[in-house]
Amino acid sequence: MVEELTRRYLRAVDQALPGYVRHLYVVGSAALGAWQPGASDVDTVIMTSRPATAEDLARLARIHADLPRSPHFDGVYLEPTLARSWPTDRRSVPFVVNGEFTTGRPCGELTPVLWLTLQRYGIPVRGPAVAELGVRVDPEQLRRYNLDNLRDYWQAAAATFPSALADVAPDAVMDAETVSWFLLGPTRLHHTLANGDIISKAAAGDYLARLFPEYADLAHRAVRWRAGEAEQFTAADLTAAGDSVNAVADDAWRRFGP
Repeated sequence: MVEELTRRYLRAVDQALPGYVRHLYVVGSAALGAWQPGASDVDTVIMTSRPATAEDLARLARIHADLPRSPHFDGVYLEPTLARSWPTDRRSVPFVVNGEFTTGRPCGELTPVLWLTLQRYGIPVRGPAVAELGVRVDPEQLRRYNLDNLRDYWQAAAATFPSALADVAPDAVMDAETVSWFLLGPTRLHHTLANGDIISKAAAGDYLARLFPEYADLAHRAVRWRAGEAEQFTAADLTAAGDSVNAVADDAWRRFGP
């Protein structure tokens, strides 16, 4: 499915914008060897031959609108200058998240984690081997990004759980994707801080179980759900997931913070 979708995209973009897409690399779960049907998207880095014009953007929007809704074909577009600087400032570039093509807004995908994934695991679909790209990852930027993301995004989101769940019965069924997201996402950042490498969400379940055994059962259930097994999660599970976010983030700041 990953190869089929990337080839479909390339056929469409080559027809609509000949010569525009020079290189395309698959990153994300597919590059990490952990792509799962029904749970994973296809994440890419797309390098172009020129900055996009208004007409280019309109055609790209139509191309992405015509792609399948599942799995999503996501990615960031880099014009030639940016493909040599590897920006991490979340500047405005064309990007696709959850299948939605977006322009004129800051791109939160431009992070040191993206470039580390590309550098270590990127799969060339069109273009030279990743080693020839000269991808640069600043270790200090990577450290600061992961620490700040743990506090500013993950802990900030988990802080809303107590009020949101105050009137919800502990055994009420919750969205499995949400519970899994909060269990596995922060743990991946902790692993990068500890090891300077990227792991998949599936591997993050085992890492969380080792790091905080009290969350082992919940973490393994989340991994099984992502693999397609019938797992159900409750409000009590979501509360525990929020607690795990704080445990992981606090431990990361204690061990790897300033």
